[in-house]
Amino acid sequence: MFLTKTNSKEDCFPRSLLILLMVLVFNSLHAQEVHTVSLQEAMKLAKENNKKVLKSQLEITLAEQNIKERKELRLPDVQLNGMYSRITNITEFKGSGFLKDKEVTPAIPEIYEVNSTFKMPIYVGNKINNAIKIANQENEIAKIKSEKTENDIELEVVANYLAIYKMMELQKIFEENIKEEKSRLKEVQSLQKHGTVTKNEVIRAELQLSDRELNALTNSKNIKIALHDLKTLIQIPENEEIAIDTTTSLDEMNGVDPYDFYLSKAMQNEEMRIASQELNISKTELQLVKGNYLPSVNFFGNYGFYYPNYKFFPPNPYLYTLGQVGIEARFDLSALYKNKTKVAKASTKIDMQKMQTEIIKEEIQDQLYKEHTQYEEILEKFVVVDKALDLAEENYRIVKLKYLNQLVLITEMVDADNALLQAKYNKISTRLDAVLKHYEMMHTAGIMPQS
Repeated sequence: MFLTKTNSKEDCFPRSLLILLMVLVFNSLHAQEVHTVSLQEAMKLAKENNKKVLKSQLEITLAEQNIKERKELRLPDVQLNGMYSRITNITEFKGSGFLKDKEVTPAIPEIYEVNSTFKMPIYVGNKINNAIKIANQENEIAKIKSEKTENDIELEVVANYLAIYKMMELQKIFEENIKEEKSRLKEVQSLQKHGTVTKNEVIRAELQLSDRELNALTNSKNIKIALHDLKTLIQIPENEEIAIDTTTSLDEMNGVDPYDFYLSKAMQNEEMRIASQELNISKTELQLVKGNYLPSVNFFGNYGFYYPNYKFFPPNPYLYTLGQVGIEARFDLSALYKNKTKVAKASTKIDMQKMQTEIIKEEIQDQLYKEHTQYEEILEKFVVVDKALDLAEENYRIVKLKYLNQLVLITEMVDADNALLQAKYNKISTRLDAVLKHYEMMHTAGIMPQS
């Protein structure tokens, strides 16, 4: 019994070691699940996986199928018909008396028919060609809209990514500041023990620390929410953790090109191209409506088997065949007075689309001018915020030294601390704002970088 007990104790150590190793391996694997994405990678993933982008690609496929459907209008319509029926005898009423003098002719009671017909358009006022042309123009719009959706999603990813970046940098500032606040609280508590400061200053230091901790907590939760939104945009699985790459430089500011450069590009952006294609569709629709004034010509034919032969009377009890082939022409005279309003409506739609194109053009110009001016303003702020940070650091150093020598109150220390925190954040925020504004300006100009 003693030996058995001893052996079980000795076996306990490797088992516990094994459990520890398993835990370490699990934690290691769990840590590997964190997917760090760069800005360019996030944009690429969004273009490949975002559901809005995938939907826009399906719309292209639908537009291409619509073209095929319109082209099939050129093909002949072919039908195969069959019929079986039973009929009564033929009764004729020949006398003047109502339903009295009648003569009954026996009829063949069964009728069989099997026939086929076809009809192929030769000329229908160019309507088929115009319908195909409209389908092609709609397909071009679908492609441009898909391109616009990709660029819109890319800009949304950039805005979300930079917002996370900004909050993470703010979190670093908060954490550094919390360490500083904890150190200051200990100093104030020490000074209170020696009777050199009042209880009020200790409370103020504690409130300042508590406020920073609350800010840090709120900011950390906001980071989690923003990361979750980013996962949805780039379609990362729900159970996979992601982080953004803050080690790569996001400095994209190499000066700014003249406003006219961006404006010339913006006149060919997605919205302008869509407006141009919609105007072309309106013009083609006018030609389509005018086709109602023109005749239609079709090639047709039919062939069938019939029983009995009712071409003669009394009918002959024989199976016979009959075929026909020819050309038919139709001209709708009512279109001469009914189609005028349709033509007028199509012409008005062209004028309206031209006006819409001008409205879009002016909106793009205004938006681009605003973004270009704001971008220049942000670039000019760089020197200001850098200088403000230097001044805030020097002010904090002086006030802190005075506070330790009991020459100023803690309120001045808190003010200096807040000013330094704000200056640090302003420097980071201004640079990230410049990156975002640069992307917004390129988005409006229709020259988003390829990821």
